[in-house]
Amino acid sequence: MNRRLSRRAAHLAAAALLALACQAGAEDSQIDTTPSAEAMPFDLFILRPLALACTVVGTAVYIVALPFNILTLNVVEPGRRLVVEPAKFTFTRDLGDLDNE
Repeated sequence: MNRRLSRRAAHLAAAALLALACQAGAEDSQIDTTPSAEAMPFDLFILRPLALACTVVGTAVYIVALPFNILTLNVVEPGRRLVVEPAKFTFTRDLGDLDNE
């Protein structure tokens, strides 16, 4: 009798853990993706100025390399990599949104 009771208790505990695991998995789809209060000032005071500097340096490198890129007919890809992507990261994403590409 005692062994049967402990076996039922173990089955009940396993069923409860399984139910909790399923519920935890369902909550993952409702994760809050808004930026945290710590991410916003970090983005504003550290990342945005660095991204702006990268945009300026990338533009300068693109302008210097432009004659060589024209000779090789490869103007679009360096412009996208050196100017457009850093500018988008700097100016078009929401404050604190570091996952947006």
